[in-house]
Amino acid sequence: MTHQFTHSSIRLPMRLKHFLLPALLLLIASTALASEALPEARPAPVSIIDDLGRTIVLQRPATRIIALYGAFNEILAEMGKEDTIIARTKADALPPSILAKPSIGTHMRPNPELVAGLRPDIVLQLGGRKKALESVHMLEQLGIPVAFFSITTFKELFSVIKRLGTLTNAEEQATRVCNSLQARLDHVQKQLAMVKHKPTVFFEVRYPNLLGAGDASIVNDIINHAGGINVMDASVKLVRINEEEVIKRDPEVYLIQKGAMNPQPLPIQERAHFRTLRAVKNNRVYIIDESSYSRPGPRAVSAVEELAALLHPNLMQPTSHISGDI
Repeated sequence: MTHQFTHSSIRLPMRLKHFLLPALLLLIASTALASEALPEARPAPVSIIDDLGRTIVLQRPATRIIALYGAFNEILAEMGKEDTIIARTKADALPPSILAKPSIGTHMRPNPELVAGLRPDIVLQLGGRKKALESVHMLEQLGIPVAFFSITTFKELFSVIKRLGTLTNAEEQATRVCNSLQARLDHVQKQLAMVKHKPTVFFEVRYPNLLGAGDASIVNDIINHAGGINVMDASVKLVRINEEEVIKRDPEVYLIQKGAMNPQPLPIQERAHFRTLRAVKNNRVYIIDESSYSRPGPRAVSAVEELAALLHPNLMQPTSHISGDI
């Protein structure tokens, strides 16, 4: 015979009921208090190896970041970590929200007292010039962690994005950004698959006291991905060159960056020695935005798309307005 027991079928002595009820209530209250008293799980430490080969360890993911080079701010914003940016350098204006942040000096000469006063979890610096290392040593002497990066190719750019993802506990977001940018580069390569001729390109960094972009620069990788050949094959970032050498190399396309390093470039028609260049004769001299081409950040992919349309207009449509011959 099967017996079914219900609440009403259980008979407890009255004295036992009076004993169990308070004990049960006490047990429930104690459990609630114990759960409230449990400490919250602390974030795990994060670590990366920067491009000086140093292991950078933070006891928790960074939530207060100062970038001494503006491209890092753009990367953080692209990953959805814009709120971690607590200051900016004088030259930086992107993303627009950082304009309301305090300025801590320049890329090469940050004010160490201002930086220290803002209590950053980490400071980010970009290599390329010896002075960049001076700021690293100066801040580290104040006990401020500094991660040093070098970006001259898209491969290196993606590596930096992923390491910033690790530092900010945003690894999935960083991977998504890298995948998206790589897909755009792959799309350009697919469109240029049938290219038979790659035009030679000179990239003017500054004029006068002429500087050109060498092999060890993101500009060189932009030119390569856009289906061109950099006429400056020197294995440095910036090449000092005279007008006679440019004429000798006779580039098919001449790019003039306009921005902080080249604020008012002299119109090409006023450069008497350049009139014999193929680029001038064929009206293939273009003004481009310095911050898109010379700053190794997410917009460098837009620069590839733009330049590919300039170099191969029969295969690609322009993606944005580009100034023509000046």
